[in-house]
Formats: sequence, C-alpha cells, structure tokens
Amino acid sequence: MERPFAITLEVGSSLANKTGTWRTERAVYIDRMPPCNDACPAREDVQRWLYEAEEGGAGYERAWRRIVADNPFPAVMGRVCYHPCETACNRGELDQAVGINSVERFLGDVAIEHGWELPAAAADTGKRVLVVGAGPSGLAAAYFLRRHGHAVTIREAGPMSGGMMRFGIPRYRLPREVLEAEVARILDLGVELELDRKVTDVEAAMGEGFDAAFLAVGAQIGKRAYVPAGTAAHVIDAVSMLRGLEAGDEPLLGRRVAVYGGGDTAMDAARTAKRLGAADAVVVYRRTREQMPAHDVELEEAEEEGVMMRWLSTVRRADEGRLVLERMELDETGFPQPTGELEELEADALVLALGQECDLSLVEGVAGIEVDDGVVGVGPNMMTGHAGIFAGGDMVPAERSVTVAIGHGRRAADNVDAWLRGAAAPATPERELAGFETLNTWYYADAPRTRRPRLDAVRRQSNFEEVVQGHDASTALFEARRCLSCGNCFSCDNCYGVCPDNAVVKLGRPGERYEIDYDYCKGCGICVAECPSGAIQMVPEEI
Repeated sequence: MERPFAITLEVGSSLANKTGTWRTERAVYIDRMPPCNDACPAREDVQRWLYEAEEGGAGYERAWRRIVADNPFPAVMGRVCYHPCETACNRGELDQAVGINSVERFLGDVAIEHGWELPAAAADTGKRVLVVGAGPSGLAAAYFLRRHGHAVTIREAGPMSGGMMRFGIPRYRLPREVLEAEVARILDLGVELELDRKVTDVEAAMGEGFDAAFLAVGAQIGKRAYVPAGTAAHVIDAVSMLRGLEAGDEPLLGRRVAVYGGGDTAMDAARTAKRLGAADAVVVYRRTREQMPAHDVELEEAEEEGVMMRWLSTVRRADEGRLVLERMELDETGFPQPTGELEELEADALVLALGQECDLSLVEGVAGIEVDDGVVGVGPNMMTGHAGIFAGGDMVPAERSVTVAIGHGRRAADNVDAWLRGAAAPATPERELAGFETLNTWYYADAPRTRRPRLDAVRRQSNFEEVVQGHDASTALFEARRCLSCGNCFSCDNCYGVCPDNAVVKLGRPGERYEIDYDYCKGCGICVAECPSGAIQMVPEEI
C-alpha cells in the first residue's frame, strides 16, 4: 500500500532533517555603524573601546589602546570634547545617553597614572614631513605620521606646545599636567618639536629637505569690531587675555568686566574674569539664549559661578568705567535689529570675544593654494592645490573644535602617507546606521546615567581648580556597561538560545561569535526579532 507523503521520509534523510529547503529568506549577521562612531569627528571606534572597558581590570588598558589607535588624547578629550557621540547615542531614547566622554576621561587618566606608552612607530620610510603648528591637529598628524614610519618635525611659532588646548582653554577645564603628559607621549615616539620657530614661507621651509608638509595653524588672532572708545577705555580681546594668562601675564581687568560675544570663548573669558577677582562679569550678546553658539554646559556653569547675561544687547561705545549699550530686537527672520534704545553699563574693562582668525601669511603667493574668507581650500584628501602641501584644523573650512582638529590630523596623516607612497588612501567602507528602531530594548535593564561630581560653584570662583571631576573605577565600569552595542553582536547567546531548529552554531573562538547552518535555518526570523543589538537581518533567499 502506498504510504502518505508525510510518512515516507526516512529519519536521517536530508528532506526529513534539513529544514533549510523551506526558506524564502535567510538570516545573516551584519555589522551596522554605531551612531556614536558615526558622530565622532575624531573617527574613534567608540563602541569597540566601550566593549573592552566593560570588563574592567585588564580591559581598561585594552580599551585605552583601542582609543589611541584613533586618537592620542583620551584624557584631554574626556575634558574638552562636547561629545557629539552622546547626542547621537541610541540609549538617549531609552533613558539617557551613555556617558562616553566620562569613560574616555577615566581611561585617559588611568593611562597617565600607570605610564602606559603609545604604540611604537613603524619602520623608517626615509621620508620627512614638516608639520606647522603644535596644536591638536598638528600633534595628531605628527603622531599618525610617525606611526606610518615617517620622520616628523613640528615647527611651532610660540614658546609652548598645545595650541588652543593650552592658550584657548582655561586650566579649570583642562589641567596643564594632563595636556603635557599626553603631548610628551607623542614626542617620545621620536617627533621633533621646534618651539619659537614661526614658519613665514612654507615653500622655503619645505626646501629644507621635507617631502611633504601639513599646515595646522590655529585661530589665535582675535577678531576686532569697531567699537568707538574713549582714550581711557580698557578694551582687550579674549584670545590675548587667555594667552597672556597662560604665559604668566595676568591681565588687569578691574572689578567690573563686560565680555562682548556669545561663544564658548566668551564664557571662558567671563569665568576667568571672576577667578581673577572681578566682582561682576557680564556677557553682552546681541541675540537670544536660543541663538547663542556657546554650548549649554558652558553657559550653565558660567551662570552657576555668578556670570550675568545681557541678551539682545550690543555695545555702542566704551568709555572709562562705562559702556553704552543699545537694545536689539529680532526681526521676522530672527536677525537682531537696533531699536535706538540706549542704556549704560558700568564696566572697568571690555573683553571682545567675537571669534578668531588664522595667520595665513605663510601661504601668501604659494602657487595653487586658494584662500577664501580666511580659510584655505583643500580637497577630500586634505591636500591644498599645491602638491605635497596639506592643511587642516582651524585653517580649513570646518567646525572649529579640538575634536574636529584631531580628526583632521589623522585624516591628513593617512593621506600624506598614501601620497608619499604613490598610492590611494584606504577607503572607509560604508555601513548601514544602527538606528534605535533596529534594537530590541526589552532585554536592557534600566540603568540611570552616573554623573561626574563638580566643585562647589562658590569655591570655584576664586581659583583655577578643575571644575568637573572624574569617575572612579566603579562608576566608570557601570557607565561603560550601559552601552547597548547598537548594530553589532556582543555574543549574548540570544540567537543561539531561541533558534527552534538549532541552526545557530556557537563558534567559541574569540571574536568569531556565531554562524548559521543554512541546511537547518528555515528563515523564521525569530533570531532577528530577539537580537538585542540589531546585529542580524533577513535577506531574500538566492534562487
């Protein structure tokens, strides 16, 4: 008698056991781009170093080494970066963003404490590269160029290294011993630093035996505005004020100080004035708080320290002991317009914080180099129109921040290396962004963000002690473990446990995670639905 089809399959036959023949879609493991990595101007592999830090102990050094593969300044970054990675963090939609910046600072400080050294330079290539400027972009470029094996000489116009990290960021935000420790590690790789060596003609400097040059001149010239002033009026620019203070030349500001501007430098100038003894520090800004370019944290800390704000105001005249202000109002486009309404503000000094410019005299007359609106034009490879001369940081069109400058230095170094070798710089593969919708957040426990302690607002007005303190080992570990590992497998075993066909194979080797046996995967998609991090997706079966 002929048996029904359902019982004709012998146990052990391929049709009886290999359910993969039912499949119209297959599950595949993918590596999506974490939003924190995508948002980092320095191109750090944030998720990867957080993963290492989650182990604690020996994992801290592995995490730090993962950071310095991309950025040699973790302790500095943990203090001065405005962490766009946290703004992009998917955890912010679940509860609060991971405190990436605070963990980076912890790792950077532990590295300094334990004397961890940067990776050694590669074998000497015989090529020499000139770097102009010892700020964040120039130092980062020098670091990565040395790692490529090139000889590097940095020429710095000033008496100390660090650029705007030293001369534009006050000590209460960045202690100098932290900056100096991280700069010293770069120099220990064999980078030659020549201080008080201003380059006035880059072509002439390259003629001294250099094969390429990277220009990283910082924006250290304060912009001036026409403010009618009496002969006895005390008017200075914020950049000169902060630079002089770093050099030991404490400015005489008086008891009442007005700062004209609305950026982070204006906040730094006003907060510094308070620390230098000013009873009153007032920021005069022609727009509203919502339009202010200063970061929220800078404004909040300034207000905590007693700095006052005069919104919708502009300075019309400065005289001894007083300013004449005019009230502004916003038009229908949001642009401030004068009202003709005047008032006086008592002020012993007026500090102008209206932005900064670069000294670009070193490229004047250099064939192929184009300067437009105070910045130098560069191509996608960071090279100017003159072969072998690259530029980055403040002197090219981009946001001006330490993190962006470091990213420019790394990118330029990679392209200088490729140009010297006559090759193309390696392309960065495009990856799909791991959005919040790709996650299964049911698996993640509530974990409120830990906050770094700060000095009392009253205490910090009278000294330059560091305001924001760091995490200890327990809070840093907790914060690292809040990472959701967006878009990338972290070996949680969920797929392995939920597969009804046992088609997920656990490889058991470090870094290799799992594979899927497609003889048995019938394309049900349960693994995709239950993956916490969104590291598996269904794709149509190939026919």
